[in-house]
Order: sequence, then C-alpha cells, then structure tokens
Amino acid sequence: MKWIGALLFIATSTWAGFEWSRRLNKRPKHIRQLKNSLQILEAEILYSQLPLQDAFTTISRQIPQPMKTFFESLGLGMKEKNFDFHELWEKNVSDLEVGTCLGSNEIEILFQFGRTLGQHDFFQQQKQIQLTISHLNRELEEARDNQHRYSKMAKSLGVLCGLFIVLLLI
Repeated sequence: MKWIGALLFIATSTWAGFEWSRRLNKRPKHIRQLKNSLQILEAEILYSQLPLQDAFTTISRQIPQPMKTFFESLGLGMKEKNFDFHELWEKNVSDLEVGTCLGSNEIEILFQFGRTLGQHDFFQQQKQIQLTISHLNRELEEARDNQHRYSKMAKSLGVLCGLFIVLLLI
C-alpha cells in the first residue's frame, strides 16, 4: 500500500512539473497570437475604419483559440444595448487570464490598453496599439528566455521533488 501511495505521489509531482513546463512553452505562443490580433485590430481601425464591435468580430474570425474566444466575446458583449466598455474589457481580460498561459505582465498591459481603446482619433489609437505591441515584444523575449531556461528544469524538478519527498517519508 505504501508503494502505491509513493508511486501516486511521484506521478502527481511529475504531472505538476510537466504542467509547469507546458505553461512555459505555451506562453510565447499566446503572446504572439495577442500581438497578431492587435496588428489586425490596427489595420481594421485605420484602413477599414470599422467600429470596434465589427473589428472584434473580424479579428475573431482570423485568429486561433484562445484569442478567438476573447475577441468573439468582446464583439458579442458590445451588441448589448447598455454596456460599459471598460467593464466588458476587464471581464474578458480576466477570463483570458484564466484560459491562457499569459503572465501577469501581459494581463496588466491589456488592462492598460483597454483604458485607452476607443477614446482617441485614428492616429493616436495607432500609437497606443504600437506601444502595446512594443510592450508585448519585450514580454515575448522574456517568455522565450524563460522557456529555454526553465522548461526542461521544470520537468526534472517535478520528478526529482516527488522522489525526494517519497524517500524522506519511507
């Protein structure tokens, strides 16, 4: 019975290490998707001159999950008659935080971007989008560094921590 418990504990700690590694590997992908969607938003606002609701719907058709759900939800939320854009934005960003591997810095960048979205003319809005993309570029570099530095370590650490604790308890 002890051995079954020990194996289950090792399996659980190994799973935790692999999950940590998976999140490290997916974070750069999610940041790139977010950057791409903001570039599409910039094009839709500047060149197509679409309203935000239509721009969000257009973006949701062009990008993969999980960003697709984010922009789709924004577009649908703006169809309601009495909506507060900032509340809608913050709710969807909070949902995005739960459904993705984005870090707290990327979420804060999105919160700041949402405070300025739709409040300026086209050129000021373009500058805000470019600023947000440059912040995301910085975070993407950090995410790539963390991925290369810690991904293998996270897997090994999960296994080794499980083995260490099991050996201490036996």
